[in-house]
Amino acid sequence: MNTHCDYFGVEATSLINKKLFLFDMDGTIYTDDILFDGTLQLLHYIKNIGGKYVFVTNNSSKSVGDYVNKINKLGIEADEDNFFTSTQATALYIKTQYPGANVYCQGTESFIRELRKNGINITDGISGDVDVVLVGFDTELTSGKIRKTCELLQQDIPYIATNPDLACPVSFGFIPDCGSICMMLENATGRKPVYIGKPKATMIDAVLTKFNTTKAQAVIIGDRLYTDIASGQNAGIASICVLTGEADVKAILSGNVKPTYTFYSVKEIYECLNSITEDRSCDEDK
Repeated sequence: MNTHCDYFGVEATSLINKKLFLFDMDGTIYTDDILFDGTLQLLHYIKNIGGKYVFVTNNSSKSVGDYVNKINKLGIEADEDNFFTSTQATALYIKTQYPGANVYCQGTESFIRELRKNGINITDGISGDVDVVLVGFDTELTSGKIRKTCELLQQDIPYIATNPDLACPVSFGFIPDCGSICMMLENATGRKPVYIGKPKATMIDAVLTKFNTTKAQAVIIGDRLYTDIASGQNAGIASICVLTGEADVKAILSGNVKPTYTFYSVKEIYECLNSITEDRSCDEDK
């Protein structure tokens, strides 16, 4: 087996030139609180070559601060500078498109704290007017929240959702993500939201600008074709699909969205990059 190739035998030597690695999280580097083998080694490799890793996640159930605490506990060195989330992207969108809007939010308390931190006016939908309805990946969802959202969606007001993901990987399989929650709401109200986050290029473009990085130097790594990999295509950067989450080989072969590279796991990405680096070092010593 050529250690410089991906799952399908595609030559992956050009990955050694990447400096900005954009990681999805759920299903890519961990499931629940279980960190996948090879994650720490890959992140250390990136740090050692003078690169940067940023977690670009569609999961809006946690604030950036909560995410930092979670991955620090898993042994990953990171701070808020290592994150750009669909919540942050949604806040930017609202402030640009609906400045000063009162937003009713169906989401977790952590999500709401993050929105407020980013300057969004949150309303309970009872004590004042609602200008925008926003739905996130709500792991604290109740029938009361669903009822209130459905009531507000009867009005002709903007309706936004953080991400279109249908399922979130967990230890026993999957649970409904924001996209599935919105499908339930659509069945009841007939309303479809404007989705923010991946697969749109917005999050990737923001990170490239922040770190003054060219598209040729960046790669996105994720487990979903229709969000992670599609966002890479839309942003014009290389992509790696791992098979530890939602996507499988059949979906890659039959689907319209194709990753630049496919690896079984982040561990195999690390082993490939390490092998390329060692071989190049040997060549230079000759």
